Amino acid sequence: MDGLTWITYVGVITALIVFPGPVALLCTSHGLKFGRHRATATVLGGGLASLVLMLVSALGLGAILAASETAFSLLKVVGGGYLIFLGIQAWRSRPQPPSPELDGAVPDPQAPKASIGRLFRHGFMVGVSNPKDLLFFAALFPNFIAVGEPQLVQFAILALTWLVIDTTLMSIYAAMGSGLGRWFNRPGRVKAFNRATGGLFMVAGGSLVASGH
Repeated sequence: MDGLTWITYVGVITALIVFPGPVALLCTSHGLKFGRHRATATVLGGGLASLVLMLVSALGLGAILAASETAFSLLKVVGGGYLIFLGIQAWRSRPQPPSPELDGAVPDPQAPKASIGRLFRHGFMVGVSNPKDLLFFAALFPNFIAVGEPQLVQFAILALTWLVIDTTLMSIYAAMGSGLGRWFNRPGRVKAFNRATGGLFMVAGGSLVASGH
């Protein structure tokens, strides 16, 4: 892969990833609730989801979904349903102070606990739940792969570049959420944030289910 092609690819995917989607929203939310260090697990979960989707797309499932409206619609319903479920959970969650990691606060024994594994799973499930990403990778990668050159090496370069940029930008979203912690020291503000993020997740899930092929 020549340098100009790679630089063009970097510019394209940076513009695509920086636009906030469900994973960015989740990273921001977890950064606020649990601190940016713990939200790193969410970021890594989302990054693994991207790798899985890229691999599955390279194996041809993206083309199968593009040809099978039934399979695509089924995965859309499952993925959209999961986002709606997360939205309902966020909407109904009780107002709690942000993580004591923020601003050096004293730990609150009543604050909700979330294991690293649970945050990682949330990031992975949100990232992997959108079947449109399979079609996206299937459409994106061929534009940057030279047919006459080794395919595996080029795919590895594209995938690792995506992973680095994706995790870097999602970490920034998590840090932004953590930095907002000082503004959410009142239950009313936390409740408003929970309902705003819950509403956005439900809208994202509903839009996914309702969107066309």
